Amino acid sequence: MITTVAVANYRSLHDVRIGLGPLTVVTGANGSGKSSLYRALRLLADCARGDVVGSLAREGGLPSALWAGPESFGTRVRSGASPVQGTRRSGPVSLLLGFASDGFGYVADLGLPIPSDSAFGLDPEIKRELVWSGPVLRPAATLVRRRGPLVEVRGEDGFTPVTDQLRSFDSALAEIGDPERSPELLAVREQLRSWRFYDGFRTDPDAPARRTQIGTRTPVLSDDGRDLAAALQTIRELGARADLDRAVDDAFPGSELDVVVESGRFDLTLRQPGLLRALRTAELSDGTLRFLLWVAALLSPRPGALVVLNEPETSLHPDLLPALGRLVSAASSRTQVLVVTHDARLVAQLDAVPGVVSLELVKELGETRVAGAGRLDQPPWSWGSR
Repeated sequence: MITTVAVANYRSLHDVRIGLGPLTVVTGANGSGKSSLYRALRLLADCARGDVVGSLAREGGLPSALWAGPESFGTRVRSGASPVQGTRRSGPVSLLLGFASDGFGYVADLGLPIPSDSAFGLDPEIKRELVWSGPVLRPAATLVRRRGPLVEVRGEDGFTPVTDQLRSFDSALAEIGDPERSPELLAVREQLRSWRFYDGFRTDPDAPARRTQIGTRTPVLSDDGRDLAAALQTIRELGARADLDRAVDDAFPGSELDVVVESGRFDLTLRQPGLLRALRTAELSDGTLRFLLWVAALLSPRPGALVVLNEPETSLHPDLLPALGRLVSAASSRTQVLVVTHDARLVAQLDAVPGVVSLELVKELGETRVAGAGRLDQPPWSWGSR
């Protein structure tokens, strides 16, 4: 289980460390940093896919994504007694992403490139990567370390180099995974690659989820929902038919969901009480279609190590929120779930789940913080140093 996620110097997340449980709910007002936290987690997963530099470029590059405030705030600034906006940055420019789990921990440190005549002069560079064992980074627990192009792994006689030619835009996680020399890198890579992210399924008339598709066995719903019918049929055939039917009946009492296959193309039909015929996917209301997408995502026969849901209540009728809450709660018994939401009704529903970790984000002087959490309330963490 992932125990801690940490982000530093990314947008409003100057230094945020969050402890996770089997189910974690993150809430807060608009503009408090919820979306930034969600995007930071996606960037962390992108390290394992070799796409973190490209993802930052799509956000406008590292300068656009960096924390825009001072390196630190003084006590007088925090109390509102001083107009001084903190201290100027004295250390290196560094965007930091990391997590710790029951097994391994990982840190990625991204910074500005060395000035050159390259046309890609704004691309960030991966300066450091670290993999360790245990809850907190310590020199004695470090198993893999990367500084610039050099990657080293710990052996019986200390650290030995794997390569000194790793390019600045390539992640060690994505490029190195020798099961004999660096099994820890391989384990962390596979863990991060299994994280699932679902954010704002489209339900407009041209949405991918409304189109019939050639179906194949689909144990993991795509992030745009285009393979919804195949994913639901896969859930049924792999043994969770009762859970699927129960979730549909919980949201739409008395309704029957079916998957129609015509010449290899998959579509859904939903028969509801009082109607003379079943409705196909193209005819379903936005809320009904979106709920079915959440069913397919959360009943996956191949759950990831972490499933992150961003504002799953969007477009749902308030009457569907209790059923959504029960669906999320049931999913958290099979895999770790993090929900980002600003809907108080959904928060209240999920807060009743045993063992839930509920956090509220607030913004102070442009900086996102966890409400009510002082330094001693945050999970222990160390970034190490360049």
